[in-house]
Amino acid sequence: MQVLTRPPPGACLYFVALFPMPTSSQAPLDPLQPPSRSRHGWCLLVVAGLLVLDLWSKSAAFEFLAEASAEGRLVRDDTGHYRYPLVGDWLGMMRNLNYGAAFGQLKGIPTALVGLRTVAILVLGVLVFRAPRGQSLYLSALVLILAGAMGNLYDNLFHRPYDHEAGRPFGPVRDFIDVYFQGLRWHFPTFNVADSCITVGALLLLLSGLVAEKEGDVSGPEPEVGLGADPEGPET
Repeated sequence: MQVLTRPPPGACLYFVALFPMPTSSQAPLDPLQPPSRSRHGWCLLVVAGLLVLDLWSKSAAFEFLAEASAEGRLVRDDTGHYRYPLVGDWLGMMRNLNYGAAFGQLKGIPTALVGLRTVAILVLGVLVFRAPRGQSLYLSALVLILAGAMGNLYDNLFHRPYDHEAGRPFGPVRDFIDVYFQGLRWHFPTFNVADSCITVGALLLLLSGLVAEKEGDVSGPEPEVGLGADPEGPET
């Protein structure tokens, strides 16, 4: 009886023909294809969720601070601010009404500020819906910035506090998160959830640009073709 120590010639090819290797059923993402409706739905859902979180946190924080002030539970720091400490002395809640943009800028031109925020929201909405497929970092950045801008614009258009400054056509943005550096006797400008979304979104947007630039460097430039050269190559 003959014992085969190795398969006969052609046996491997015959096996591969009978049992081909499995391949992925999903085609690679084509950035030129239009985004799916399901992605649009998820983006709207995330923006709505962040907007609700921002508005709820503002209302809840301001209501809590009002009760704490009435009960005498706010602590006056060495700079004269009344705040509610959360983590030591460096993190707390403090009621602040901001009629300007970040760090109180553009406070003197409220109409232009609200107009800029409205235009930014429209542009961001278009960019979200037209973002190429496969760029999740870029899309996440746009969604965060859009939600934050909408949260602050809501305050400008619909919020009027009891101590609203007379003569101002728009309401202030409600800020309540306070970071205090006691050694420097300096308060970081108070902010809210919307500001946090905008800040994180801006960082992700910068990171997505760096990643895209790095990927472009790795792929390398396209080969240049001389003016007199034939891109098809010499005929045979």
